[in-house]
Amino acid sequence: MKRNGGVLWGRVAAAALALAALSACGEKAPPPPPLPEVLVAQPLQRSIADWEDYAGRFEAVDAVDVRPRVSGLLQSVHFKDGQAVSRGQLLFVIDPRPFAARLAQARAGVQRAEAVLANASAEYKRASSLIESGFISQSLADTRQASQKQAAAELAQARAAADSAALDLSFTRITAPVSGRASFRRLAPGNLVTAEQSLLTTIMTQDPVRFVFDAPEAAFLKFRRAQGASGAVHIRLEDERDYGWTGQLEMLDNALDRGSGTIRGQALVRNPTGLLTPGMFGRMRWMSATATPTLLVPDESILIDQTRPVVYVVGKGDLIEQRIVERGNLVDGLRVIRSGLQPGDRVIVSGMQRARPGIKVAAKPGKIAQFPSGVTRGSAPDLGGAK
Repeated sequence: MKRNGGVLWGRVAAAALALAALSACGEKAPPPPPLPEVLVAQPLQRSIADWEDYAGRFEAVDAVDVRPRVSGLLQSVHFKDGQAVSRGQLLFVIDPRPFAARLAQARAGVQRAEAVLANASAEYKRASSLIESGFISQSLADTRQASQKQAAAELAQARAAADSAALDLSFTRITAPVSGRASFRRLAPGNLVTAEQSLLTTIMTQDPVRFVFDAPEAAFLKFRRAQGASGAVHIRLEDERDYGWTGQLEMLDNALDRGSGTIRGQALVRNPTGLLTPGMFGRMRWMSATATPTLLVPDESILIDQTRPVVYVVGKGDLIEQRIVERGNLVDGLRVIRSGLQPGDRVIVSGMQRARPGIKVAAKPGKIAQFPSGVTRGSAPDLGGAK
């Protein structure tokens, strides 16, 4: 019995092992995971005039410190603080009475010199007629001639003194040397002012104004090698989104600053409403003179690898490749790529979160759009600078 039972159990175990082997042979291997899906599109090609943005400030074309030409007592002020003034408009009056008295004295000196000259001329005329008859000597005639010349010189000196006194009297009325907006008055009536020293007010021209900026050497070279930039510039203020102010490039300095590596530039901007004020901050856009072929991709297709901007493209065998690119400006919501891409590259425009360099993907056709993934960003709009 024991022997037959052992044999029976052995047969049962063998049968169980055989059934387990047969069931194991019948199972299939699990299928591989699906490839990550991404949307790809070739960069959009356009001819675009490039530009650079610069920060700067507005300055007056002319700024004049008004100072007196003569010393005296400030008698009256004829403008209000911050008032717009015209060239030649009366601003200050210095007490003219001392200067009027000096002018009267100088004119009296002219009359006296004229009388002396008339007498000396008559004496010389008589001497000239008598010398021919021998009634006076030649030396006396020469003396009369010298007296006439001396009287003429004294008359010229008296007339110059009178002109100087008249000029000083005119300087007691201080007028605006240029048209513009005056600042506040520095001195009130009753104060003594000193010629060429006392500051009375400052006048700054308002229309047009200058926008002064500093361009880096790299941008300066780029525009010069691209046959320069257009003369038109566009400016926006701190509280504006659009570059609504138009100006004309007036001057680029003749040398770069050795310390900062920048060159100073000036643009002339019309200011008919007077809103643009000297010292005001703004941002200027300087356009290139010619349009060049450019590649555009969605801004969200550009990733940052440490400090380098990169773009993923699908290469041979549907393997992802990483390209280091140089970014440009935003145009209609698309980012300009200055270098690093080719027109035929298949750029990943959606699905970057599933993409890694070297892995194989399932590439499907996409399109170049501002937000190809369908998700808009909540950040502030890019105003054109490539940072």
